Amino acid sequence: MSQSLAELEKQLDSLLRKQEKSEFMVGLGYGNNPAYSSKKVADYDRTIEMKTFISPTIGYYHKSGLYASASTYYLFDAIGTPWFEWDFSAGYDYTKDRRFLTGISYTKYIFPDSSDVPATPINNELFAYFYYRDWWVQPGISIDLGWGKVDEKIGPATHSISGNDFNIVAAVRHPFVFADVLKRDDAILLTPSFGLTMGTANYYSNLKAFQYVSRSPKLKWEDRERPRERGDLLGTTSSTNTGFEVRALDFTLNLSYVMGKFTISPSYTVFRPFQGEDKSLMGYFTARVGFSLK
Repeated sequence: MSQSLAELEKQLDSLLRKQEKSEFMVGLGYGNNPAYSSKKVADYDRTIEMKTFISPTIGYYHKSGLYASASTYYLFDAIGTPWFEWDFSAGYDYTKDRRFLTGISYTKYIFPDSSDVPATPINNELFAYFYYRDWWVQPGISIDLGWGKVDEKIGPATHSISGNDFNIVAAVRHPFVFADVLKRDDAILLTPSFGLTMGTANYYSNLKAFQYVSRSPKLKWEDRERPRERGDLLGTTSSTNTGFEVRALDFTLNLSYVMGKFTISPSYTVFRPFQGEDKSLMGYFTARVGFSLK
């Protein structure tokens, strides 16, 4: 669920025993994001809908495992500035041992314009993961901590609100590798996985461990559409999602097709939330295209 294009490629390179090398990567992502539907009504009447975004990305990945990347997000049918988010990440992936795969990363989220997406104090993320690869079914665990603060103007006063969220994801998966599929030296990495998310969901956020909950067009936002109360962030605090709890069970199918310097990575997630009024199965689709500047 939380694999990036770079992580998929690193895993594919490791599985195919390719020679490690440093490289620049440029990519373009596609998905949807919750956003306000209109600015022509009072705040308490504004509703949330899913709007399509594209996300250009550039990154440098050193053969040692260190990397840094930057992404921006363009929202279609935006109310305010369409470039509504910037992400800056740095991290380290260890892929040299065939028995396990692990890594850690830090991401800084910057939201230039809050008129389109719900405000959130979560603008920092520390993410770590570990997968044991020596079995046919690979167990893994991810730990995700988000924190930060945001200033919100309520009437004539401005309030600084701090918050944090913490999630743990237990997962099992098995990568299937197919070489020379359409042409010589191409490859497909198909990775089905199950994940159980446990943690807090006090705020709207882009945390890797819980992104899919906000990406589904079926998700209802009753709590996030209620009128603003003094000292309460509209669109962030949910009266039904507090405390450390089991949040959702998901199934994700990641496909990564590598042909020369190009990589195409579509992904589809189906999940069942354990909180909220609608506990039916939900799903969403994302995709990314990457080009390696080796």
